[in-house]
Amino acid sequence: MWLFYAIGSAFFAGVTSILAKCGIRKTDSTVATAVRTVVVLIFSWIMVLISDSFDQITSISGYTFVFLILSGAATGASWLCYFKALQTGDINKVVPIDKSSTVLTIILALIFLREGISLPKAVAVVAIAAGILLMIERKDVEETKQTGKGGWLLYAVGSAFFASLTAILGKIGISGVESNLGTAIRTCVVLVMAWGMVFVTGKQREVRKIGRKEMGFICLSGVATGASWLCYYRALQEGPASIVAPVDKLSVLVTVVFSYFVFGEKLGKKEAAGLALLTAGTVAMALL
Repeated sequence: MWLFYAIGSAFFAGVTSILAKCGIRKTDSTVATAVRTVVVLIFSWIMVLISDSFDQITSISGYTFVFLILSGAATGASWLCYFKALQTGDINKVVPIDKSSTVLTIILALIFLREGISLPKAVAVVAIAAGILLMIERKDVEETKQTGKGGWLLYAVGSAFFASLTAILGKIGISGVESNLGTAIRTCVVLVMAWGMVFVTGKQREVRKIGRKEMGFICLSGVATGASWLCYYRALQEGPASIVAPVDKLSVLVTVVFSYFVFGEKLGKKEAAGLALLTAGTVAMALL
């Protein structure tokens, strides 16, 4: 059954982006992220109860707690950037760039952690990078330079950067913490950060203006994220991580397929080739 759970994790992760896109057509992305985080927080603590790790919270050291907060802040920044990119850009471009956090994590690990890299992994990194470049059109880069605000591209890159920073912070200072408990604590930080951004930007009144339909999609995207986490945890519990991880990464394919049927977003030959390279490189990274 673990394989079905792994497939379920990839499916729900892919659907998350589609539901989120449906929920931010008129709603500000920052407000939507804050509302969605409430749902995700509930699921994250459900996972803590399932894994029976709540009692470990008293044994977390101050040093580790600081890095949990920092990694949570990085996660919050990543989510805010990601949903802003989704609001202004095509899903089938935003999601692959966000998934490139794998490459950035390796680069940051080389710089800050002095971790080496094998030749096969280097080839996989090059494949992912090449795939991303193929999926970015020249007009996207020109728009970034002309507007000075970066459009969706800058936010997508920011999402990937902060996601990789989350992994590095976790590697440096988070030890002896059960993964689900750490995730729940980080989600609390994300919640504070997301709602803090809402109040700092004076958008708190927009929460009441969210239509029922969009509110439904926003909440469903949070539920989908929680379902993905639950499936992923169950798959890891029963199956080999070397297979579960790459299957979960295939969520990008689910997103692209759904974006075609829901939003009519199509991939050209160049973008399709880029997606194939990115997927192959990501799966290779998980297996190597």
